[in-house]
This record gives sequence, structure tokens and C-alpha cells, in this order.
Amino acid sequence: MLTLIENAEIYSPERLGTGSVLVAGGRILHAGPGLPDVRAELLHQRIDLGGAPLVPGFIDAHVHVTGGGGEDGFSTQAPPVPLSQFTQFGVTSVVGLLGTDDETRSTAGLLARTRALREEGLSAWCWTGGYHVPPATLTGSVRSDIVHIDCIIGLGELAISDHRSSQPTFDELARLASEVHVAGLISRKAGVMHLHLGDGERGLSLVKRLLDETELPPRVFHPTHVNRRKALFEEACELSRRHVAVDVTAFPVEEGEDAWSAADAWEQFHEGGCPASMLTISSDGGGCLPVFDDHGEMVKMDFASSAGLPETLQQLVSRGHRLEAILPSMTCNVAGLLRLPGKGRVEAGADADLLCLDESFDVRHVMAGGRWMVQDGVPLVRGTFEG
Repeated sequence: MLTLIENAEIYSPERLGTGSVLVAGGRILHAGPGLPDVRAELLHQRIDLGGAPLVPGFIDAHVHVTGGGGEDGFSTQAPPVPLSQFTQFGVTSVVGLLGTDDETRSTAGLLARTRALREEGLSAWCWTGGYHVPPATLTGSVRSDIVHIDCIIGLGELAISDHRSSQPTFDELARLASEVHVAGLISRKAGVMHLHLGDGERGLSLVKRLLDETELPPRVFHPTHVNRRKALFEEACELSRRHVAVDVTAFPVEEGEDAWSAADAWEQFHEGGCPASMLTISSDGGGCLPVFDDHGEMVKMDFASSAGLPETLQQLVSRGHRLEAILPSMTCNVAGLLRLPGKGRVEAGADADLLCLDESFDVRHVMAGGRWMVQDGVPLVRGTFEG
């Protein structure tokens, strides 16, 4: 059966103008001006958006789907993130990962949670490994995990320049990046090494050396949290000019803090003339946001959610930026880097992952895989154990 969404202001993310979108079988059949020629008896549902923006569903490539945290004892482990905590914020695709705790949290558990989200209606993938070297894998090697396990698209979030990391050497990172790259070639997957950046002064120096001293292509490296220090962000901007995609985290930033908010980082990146296609934004959803003192002791903890994505979009719109300029970093840029076919665009043949915004650019309706997950801001579909 067919669903017709009409009188929508369509962003592909390019602005297509007022038109309609026809959906069937989880795919978009038509997206553009006018109405497709469809017999009325074939229509299951017809929705008039009244000129509201219709955009691609967000792709959140950095989510602790099994729950993050654990940096201050077992009681600080965050719980798994339920389905509606993605969909109510416009997220229709996620990439799950492990963080600091890749000991009591496992790659097997991460894979199971990723598959559970798929069963509940979300598009979901995951990274193998975690912060540490050697990475925790299922098959015994990073390359084999990526090649043989459908949900696994790369390695992450491997930590560098952080006191919680394994302090990996140049040679260790080079070998792992090579495994990831070759696995991507064999399997036609992303083949990306998603790198957690800490507050360490070494910053992105290892990534620069890998670009200078190996034959590995820039697209293999995807450093995240690059807005956590302003000097680190400058390094990231330089890497983007060498065709390394860099990831900004939509976490809260306090006034006077040596960091950029995601909205500020987006502006700095574009005003600095960096290539727009090299910027992605993720939420760190489900993760703990710890603050450590000079002795490595945690003094403060917060909790991240995918709400950071629509909040960043709203902030940028309120500053006068065009929606079609903001959207790629949360949609098609991510899909392109991670080689996710059918994702990140509103066009014929793409997956029917759609987000309708209201006049305040809040999340109004969300469709994932052709199924309405949220209507009028209220989740229609909840996870198996959600109330």
C-alpha cells in the first residue's frame, strides 16, 4: 500500500521546493514538485504537511546503544538506549559502539543490541572494538569482523590522546588502519577507523603522521569529539583540507569553556573555508560525559542523548543559516562516508527515512523504513521493554 505525503517543503537535503513524497515498501517512489499519478484505491494514507519542512532522517554515527559510562565504578554504567530515545529526536539510523569499558561491555552484546534495534524498526550498524588495543573482536581480527559480520562497518571508537586509552603507538595504529581499509575493500563497507579524541596535547599528531608516512587514504580516518578543545578543532580543520572527515559532538558546552559547541564548530568550519562534505555531527548518545581533574579522577558526570542533533539544527537556523546547508552534516555526509546506500537523502529509490519539522524546527513526525515512528512529537512505536 502507498503513503502520500503532500504539500511538503522538501529538502533532499538540497531544497526541492513544495511538493510531495510517495512511499511504498519502505522506499521513496517519488520526491519532488507536484503530485504523482496514483489511483485513489491504492493509497493507504494521505498526509498534508501544510508546507512544513520534510528532510532526511538523522544518521547518528556515534551512539552507545548498550549504554556507556563506567568511569567511576560499576554504578556509573549507563543503561541501554531505548528505541524512542532515537526516533523522538529524528534519528532513523545509528552506529553503535563501545567506549571506555570494553571489558564488562562486549562486542557480542553490542552486536546483539544493534540487531535488536533493527528488529524494532531502526536502521542500525556498529563498530567493532572499543577504546583499547588490541581491539575486542568477535572473530579474532578486526578485518574478519568487518568482512564477515553484516552489522559491523569499521573499527571504533579507538581512543588516542586520552588517559583512558591504551596509548597506542604509530605502528599499532597503522596496522589497524590497514586492516580496516582492506576489510572495507573486500566487503564494500565503510572501512573506517572511528577515533575517539581525548584532551591530550598530542591531539591529532598520530593521524597526521599516518597520512604523511603511509599509503593509507584519508577516508579511513574519522576522528570524533574534535570540538572538545579549540586547538584540537583547528587541527581537525587542517585535516579536513586533506580530505579527512571529522566528527563534531553535540554535547553541552559551558560559557568560558575551552571548547566549541556543535553549532559554533559548524560555523567555524564553514567560515574557515573547510570542505563542507568533510564535516559530520553525532551525539555520543547513551554515553557518559565525564569531567576529570589533573589526576585523572572524575569530578563531574553528565549523560548524552541524540537530542543534541535537533538542538544543534535549531541553534543554527536561529542564527540565520539555511536548512539545506545545515542538514548534510547529519545526513548525506554521514551516509557517504559510511557507505550506507539509500540513506541520507529524500529522493526516488532512497529508503523512506523521513523527518518532518514544525514551525519551530522541532521534531514533528518521523518515518523510518516507511513506518511512522513518531507523529505530532509523540512516539507511536516503542522498544520491546519501554513502558
